[in-house]
Amino acid sequence: MTSTLVLASKSETRRMVLERAGVPFETVDSGVDEEALKTSMLRRGAGPRAVAEALAQEKAMAVSRMRPGLVIGADQTLELDGALYDKAPDIPAARARLRALRGKPHRLHAAVVVARDGRVQWRDLQSATLVMRNFSDVFLDAYLAQEGEAALGSVGCYRLEGLGAQLFEKVEGDYFAILGLPLWGLLEVLRTEQLLSA
Repeated sequence: MTSTLVLASKSETRRMVLERAGVPFETVDSGVDEEALKTSMLRRGAGPRAVAEALAQEKAMAVSRMRPGLVIGADQTLELDGALYDKAPDIPAARARLRALRGKPHRLHAAVVVARDGRVQWRDLQSATLVMRNFSDVFLDAYLAQEGEAALGSVGCYRLEGLGAQLFEKVEGDYFAILGLPLWGLLEVLRTEQLLSA
């Protein structure tokens, strides 16, 4: 188990998921212009699932062309009523986002791609459906006051592993996909590659 594993992501949550699962890795920023790729794909009519997979692949490939060993690229998109949503830039935008999601189901699409030497070795895409409860504006204001800037760290303006759990009435799908890194298949790949004990 001496080969190098690289996570091509700046996401603190993805880093945390791998660390807590006992996976040894290093982190490298992919340098991918995510907004340009996303805009181009949306203009061509791509949906949120396809955008998540393309971004994950581009991140993995960009780092894999520069670094030896296995490279993990991952991305997540939020879909509401068929439209793709980006991260909110500030607290007023987060408030508007949560009001839009309130009382409705939305979907999170999480893609993970493993590449080596500039070629894709494996990929997975998992989707989850989350239904927000019809919370009050008083609750919303209290939630944002407590979460602060942390609410801006995810596209849905919530951390399901924290206070954000109180926003929901129902969640269906893989927990790690909700966190932005589908893990079960990835761990099996790492065991096959002898990066983890079998």
